[in-house]
Amino acid sequence: MAEAVPRLRLYVAGAGPNSRKAIANLARLRATTVVAHWPVETVDVFEQPERALADGILLTPQLLILTEGGTRTVIGDLSDRDALIAVLALDPT
Repeated sequence: MAEAVPRLRLYVAGAGPNSRKAIANLARLRATTVVAHWPVETVDVFEQPERALADGILLTPQLLILTEGGTRTVIGDLSDRDALIAVLALDPT
């Protein structure tokens, strides 16, 4: 049986510069990879602090990669594309 498609949850803190960068960098990655087909949820910790607490979010921006096998985390503005591709286990081509 094939593994379900990963889900992404991006935690941001309002419309600050790092939050905007993370959103833009994730959008760029989604425009050029299979990640375009993965569900993405953006959560603003100022609007939904209880969600951040439930997921153990202490720093933003923070991307959670939710899979059947567990959760992986990327902290920062997602500007290191190579590292992000590695964490997402994507083919770098």
